[in-house]
This record gives sequence, C-alpha cells and structure tokens, in this order.
Amino acid sequence: MGKTLQDFDLPRIAQPMNFQTTVQHEIQEEYDIVVDPSHLQTQHSLNSDQKYVFDKIMTHVNNDLPGVFFVDEPGGTGKTFLYKALLAEVRSRGLLALATASSGAAVNNMPGGRTAHSRFNIPIQLDTNSTCYIPIQTGTAGLIRLARLIIWDEASMAKRQAIEALHRTMQDIMGSTLPFGGKLMLMGGDFRQVLPVVKRGTRAQIVDASFRMSPLWSSTEKLRLSINMRALNDPWFSEFLLRVGDGTEETTNGNFIKIPDAMTIPFTTNDNSIRDLINIIYPSLDSNTHSPDYISSRAILTTRNDSVDEVNDYMINIFNGDECVYYSFDTTEDDHRNLYPVEFLNSLTVGGLPPHKLRLKIGCPVILLRNLNPSDGLCNGTRLVCKGFQPNAIDAEIVVGEHVGKRVLLPRIPLSLSEEDMFPFKLIRRQFPIRPSFSMTINKAQGQTIPHVGIYLPEPVFCHGQLYVALSRGTSMENTKVLVHPSKKIKAGGVFTNNVVYQEILLDQ
Repeated sequence: MGKTLQDFDLPRIAQPMNFQTTVQHEIQEEYDIVVDPSHLQTQHSLNSDQKYVFDKIMTHVNNDLPGVFFVDEPGGTGKTFLYKALLAEVRSRGLLALATASSGAAVNNMPGGRTAHSRFNIPIQLDTNSTCYIPIQTGTAGLIRLARLIIWDEASMAKRQAIEALHRTMQDIMGSTLPFGGKLMLMGGDFRQVLPVVKRGTRAQIVDASFRMSPLWSSTEKLRLSINMRALNDPWFSEFLLRVGDGTEETTNGNFIKIPDAMTIPFTTNDNSIRDLINIIYPSLDSNTHSPDYISSRAILTTRNDSVDEVNDYMINIFNGDECVYYSFDTTEDDHRNLYPVEFLNSLTVGGLPPHKLRLKIGCPVILLRNLNPSDGLCNGTRLVCKGFQPNAIDAEIVVGEHVGKRVLLPRIPLSLSEEDMFPFKLIRRQFPIRPSFSMTINKAQGQTIPHVGIYLPEPVFCHGQLYVALSRGTSMENTKVLVHPSKKIKAGGVFTNNVVYQEILLDQ
C-alpha cells in the first residue's frame, strides 16, 4: 500500500527477514505433533487380529506402497488402540500420518485428529461429481502428497459421495488414476451402526448413500477385527449386542426384541419414569455438580431432539448453581419485507442449531455443534463442562479425548441452516454453538464411550442401527439402563422395543 513501518510508529526491523516460509503451516502442524511414548509401546500389546492389521499397514508404509483398506470394527475390538499404535509408529519415524474421522467424538480419541470435512474441505452439498476444495498449490495439497498414511475412522457414517469426492481430489493432486491417487488409506467403521443421514430419505436412498454401495468398495481390501471375549467382563452382553446389530436377535410381533430384564426401568407414568431414569444415571447429583469426571461419564440417549430438550430442561432445573441464560439474535437473509417476525424466528427449534434460549449453570455439561478449532480439540461433538460465563464468551473445559482438561473460550457466532432443511428462508442465528448434554440424540452419541448410559425411548427407534448404537455406548449391562414407553401390547412378559436393521447393508459381514 506504499507505507512503511515508520509511518505507523512501529519499530524498525533490526535485520533482514525472510517472510517466505519454506514449510507451510498445515505441514508444520503435523510435524509438531508430539508422540506419546506410551502409544509407541501399545504395538507390543496388540492381539492377533490387531497385530495382523498393524503389520500389513506398516509393510505398505515401509515400502511406500499404495493401498485402500477397510477395517470392520464392532464395539470392543480395540480400534482406537490400533490407530494410536499406527500413528505413533509412523510419526516416530519422522513421517506424516493424518488422523481423521467422520465425527468429532471419534476425532477426540486420536492424537492430532481432525474431522474429515475440516481436514479435506469436503463440500456440504454433495453430488456424484463433487470434489474437495483443495487447490493444488495449497498447504493441504502438500500435506496429502507427503502423508505416508491416512486414517479415516467411522467412515461408515460418511456419505459415499464424500469419500468419492476425496478420491477424485487426491487423484488430481497426485496425478494418478489409482484409488485415492495411490495413497495408503486405512478406513474403519461398523455398518451395524447408524448410516449416513439423508434428510427425509427413503430406505433405498439411505442405503445408497453408504460407502458399501460405492464403486470404490470393490477395490478396498477388507480386514477384520474380532472381539476378545475373554477380556470382557460380560461376554454374553457383547454377544447380545452383536445379535442386535446383525438383526439376528429373536423377535416377536414383527421387529420387536426383548430388552434384558437387568437393563430395564419399569414404565409407570411419563414424569415418574423419567425421574427414576435420571436418579439411576445421575445418583448423588447434588454432591457431584463440580466433578467433571462424574458429569462426563454419564448421559441419557434418546431418539429425537424434543425428547433431548425435555430431559435437559429437567436436569438444568435440578442442577445446583445460579442459572445463566443466553438469548440468540435471529435474522433472515434478504427479508426486506419483514415477512418473518423475530418472535417467530425465536420460536424455531432445529436440530444442528443451538436453542434461542440457552440455559446453563456452572459445571453443567455441553456438547459442541460446530468445528471451531479442530487442532485444539474443538470439534463438532466435543463434550465440555461450563466453568464461567461472560457476555460474549463461555469459559469451558474439555472433558473427553486427547485434549481432556484443556480450558477454552467459546465465542458467540452466527450459525445458519443448511439448504437441505428446505425452509423458505435462510435463518441466521447468532448464539453460542453448544447445547446442554445431560441428554443427547443417539446419532450424536455414535463414536462415544459413556460408562453410565441411560436410554430413553418414548417412541421406537426409526432407522438402521439406532438401537445397537444406543445399547453399545455403555461399558457393561449393569451400567446401561433402558426406559421404554410401551407402544404395542405384547403378551410375552418383559420390555420389548423395535429394532431396525437393513440386512442389505450387512450381506457380506
């Protein structure tokens, strides 16, 4: 602009400086990741299946060979354990390994993890010809060229169009027609879990959006991890979960399966039953309101957002401490005639957006709804507890994953709905991108391990894998409790609920 430092009364530069950095910051960030020594030792504790996968991947790393692998990982197979061993071994050699996942919950369990959308700039609106926005000369493109291994966890949750978009982009960056441009890809997931979300999609559309339906699937080598039953406290419970996920559990009256009696909470009235569930999952709440470990180890899962709000409102009411309320600033884009009054916009409660009236207390748990700073653990799905409130910032502490214990400031930011929501206007809500997380939807909980989990089903599950995901979040049958509103009279004694499994997605499991 024709100005000098002296024009602004700034100090002179004492010596010539080279402002052309030789290493782009995306690459430098990966090189700066510190390898945990304990992760380097995990390879010596791998079971036979994990060791086979580890050796196979490291053979490709050592010889710089291309390959696309998919690890089938039902709960309890130690996938995170395996990933940490691979990442530590590759990075300890001075090589780059990228750790990504489809959900923030899974990302938080991997050192240096980033969500796939954040890492690869995958577009939100996808079609069959989409590509990622990664210009060839950028640092991200350079990072992909240098990466010796790319891990994508929970790939079963991603739409196949997103994976295919990355495949085409990497082919362009690498100048190769091989799958993913000849890079070494290790993807993992469990197709028994919830499939990619297709709003208002039919069963056929949901199945078609899965990576299993992609042409790339045929060129992907499948690997298997099995559950070590001897290492589990309750092998019967693990076998029960697999039967639920595979759709082979005995059914009655259609798709209704019986919940083990030890896990059920009898339904009396709506208010009393919810109170019983909360008292079991959150015992001695008054004396543990300032314990992050206590708060982060418990959650109540349910199917829909209105049920989540019902439980969260009840929990905020009984939670100790002074309440802080933040109201959003709602506007619409290009509404020159004021067709949508502010009062109407404030009344909207939409999944993926924070509420207009955000009620919080010191020590209460919240879940992040946007990627704010993935490299520092602030990913969509990260769980935190509130530590302090300011007019335009919330002081919070991360309570899960690799960044546990880190204090962060959450800003109030503008958020908008995606085009898929099909509103006749574009709502822009300026609010903190969080929701209370005493309760959360089953889909939001996928990828998380919650030691004490309650499952609240005011209506049956409605899509593939939801019941399996809900039941498998806990660590044992004793710490998993289920409350079901009876929707159908079944003569057999016990508590029954619907189980939805799309068998066509599991044909070669």
